[in-house]
Amino acid sequence: MSDPVLELLEVSKDYRGLRPLRIARLDIGRGDSVALIGLDQTAAEVFVNLVTGATLPDRGTVSLFKRPTSSIGDSADWLAVVDRFGIVSRRAVLLDGLSVLQNLAMPFTLEIEPPPADVRDRATAIAREVGLNDEVLVRPVTEIDEAARARVRLGRALALDPAIVLLEHSTAELSRSDVVPFARAVRGAATKRGAAVLALTADRDFARAVADRVLTLDAATGVLKKRRGWF
Repeated sequence: MSDPVLELLEVSKDYRGLRPLRIARLDIGRGDSVALIGLDQTAAEVFVNLVTGATLPDRGTVSLFKRPTSSIGDSADWLAVVDRFGIVSRRAVLLDGLSVLQNLAMPFTLEIEPPPADVRDRATAIAREVGLNDEVLVRPVTEIDEAARARVRLGRALALDPAIVLLEHSTAELSRSDVVPFARAVRGAATKRGAAVLALTADRDFARAVADRVLTLDAATGVLKKRRGWF
């Protein structure tokens, strides 16, 4: 691969599940879009920690931009790595008492009551990009539906122009009618930035819509297989 973003080779991580998390091989290049089926919510969290360098594998190698995560030297080095990810997860906290605009402004500044004009403009632009209209922007997050909350999380993940958008069961709470439109918003935003997409999901409709490659994990062997007959 000429321009790798993320590479996992013979990775194993024990997390007190029925078996360790195993990934035999996964290669993602710049601009690739991949959906990975076969990780439940606990295993997905372990996977996210591995690929972001928050934890190290018990065996094998995780490399980001041709650099093993085992070479991360300190917290500042690790934070620089994490900044290259845009993570869309229900574990990413939204502040329900604040408006959608204020939540979208937080990656840029902690001065959000109100945000400075330039930050407000940037947050508004991201909101429109992910499909949030001006009427939603002024509403507290607690008052918006789950589809809009998913788009706020996506907007937050995109704010710092990540090299890879990593989605962790991001459609689990969405209605069926909201899944494909959300996938299209993800694809459009990632394509605009030249970012890779890696979606951990159990939702096959979302997988087909968000990714060019849909891989299913054999948990016993760690082999990722492409499903035939889907496309």
